[in-house]
Amino acid sequence: VKGVGSDHGTHVSGIVSAIRGNKLGGDGVANNVLIMSLRSVPDGDEFDKDIALAIRYAVDNGAKVINGSFGKSYSPLQKDVYEAIMYAQDHDVLFVHAAGNDNKDLAVEDNFPAVQYSFQKEPFTHVLTIGASTRFTKGNLAADFSNYGANQVDIFAPGYEIYNTWPENNYKKIQGTSMAAPMVAGVAAMLKGYFPSLSMLEIKDIILESGNDFGDTEQVKPGTEEKVKFSTLSKTGKTVNVLAAVKLAQQKIKAKA
Repeated sequence: VKGVGSDHGTHVSGIVSAIRGNKLGGDGVANNVLIMSLRSVPDGDEFDKDIALAIRYAVDNGAKVINGSFGKSYSPLQKDVYEAIMYAQDHDVLFVHAAGNDNKDLAVEDNFPAVQYSFQKEPFTHVLTIGASTRFTKGNLAADFSNYGANQVDIFAPGYEIYNTWPENNYKKIQGTSMAAPMVAGVAAMLKGYFPSLSMLEIKDIILESGNDFGDTEQVKPGTEEKVKFSTLSKTGKTVNVLAAVKLAQQKIKAKA
């Protein structure tokens, strides 16, 4: 499941899987994946029924990771989307969702699909909500546009000035949590490819456990000039670390042997 338009979707897909090492554009996170491109978002806010149907289609056709680089503040058919995410969860499919670009606290303002719906009794086990980080680790690690939430955003990943594929054989630098989500989706897909015996739930936990811990560092809260502990902006206080995730996956595999 991709984002708005062929340009946005092309960029997102490139982040996941642009050919590595060819000295063109940016390298994708993973080199062992296939992209299932589903146009579920028009040039505007997506319809809930289209998101629900796209998630179900992806699951039924073998996807193990679904990237959701989309979001909106109002959702009229919440149960349809919730049931589709639960359908993915029941099939051990990981849904990686962008936190949104309104520098808002998701504890106060929802970004749909929601982290947890008002009618939902148990939290999702197979959803990751991703904030956008920058390369500026000393004070401005959270991108100033990124949504955040101490109990809503799981982890941050690079989403600031990301250079990658664009239609018509071009490359472009853009930013957003739409770029951060496929960073994590790419890690999840890469891990599943190299370590197929791991469940997607195990892979989710590996990604969260192996991240770079910036929790105790002082960082500017997005949309403000206030400095807060990075741990207050997400559940983990971490940014994704691909190498550490691979090493931890190797340890998990050895422990199973």
